[in-house]
Amino acid sequence: MKPSTYKRRRILEILRDLYPSPKSELYFTNEYQLVIAVVLSAQCTDKKVNEVTPALFARYDSFEALSKAKVEDIAEIIRTINYYKTKARHLSSLARKIVEEHKGRLPKSHEKLVGLPGVGRKTANVVLSELGVIPTFPVDTHVYRVSKRLGFAAGNTPQKVEDELKDLFPPATWRPLHHWLILHGRRTCAARSPRCSECMLRSYCPSKE
Repeated sequence: MKPSTYKRRRILEILRDLYPSPKSELYFTNEYQLVIAVVLSAQCTDKKVNEVTPALFARYDSFEALSKAKVEDIAEIIRTINYYKTKARHLSSLARKIVEEHKGRLPKSHEKLVGLPGVGRKTANVVLSELGVIPTFPVDTHVYRVSKRLGFAAGNTPQKVEDELKDLFPPATWRPLHHWLILHGRRTCAARSPRCSECMLRSYCPSKE
């Protein structure tokens, strides 16, 4: 059973108080850096991504520059990232495709974004949300876990959880709630050892025991 309207409102209020400035913890300053960082963050921590992107962006500061890079040179810079060899190939192919098919500009539609190498549904949703193109609700491992523990969703795939969350909350809340759930998952509602006794949402959480 989904939480009542009152409980949902209280959870949102508590999350807003806990994390008053919800935003991505990835470092980026433009759309080029954003999509590269998000691709690198798949199955990897934002902290680790932030350790390698300064050197990557200093050497290759645009899609055009990255498109001319050797895959092995990209791989050497990002070698501490999980699956760095695969991601280096994706970044190279992504940059070339954007230069050749999109005149060096990042496409702003979900369909065209997922057509880029290394870009899946979640990555496309993050990019569109962070750029303010359209409201989206990216579901990563933290959003998936915390939303299910709170009773917001019961689906067994990220797509199903995304659909349930969109049905439950108005579009204006999607971006902040996405970040709130991620931050709460990182700070309190961990996968293996959730700190339930310290959780400010305990009174409204059906999984607290």
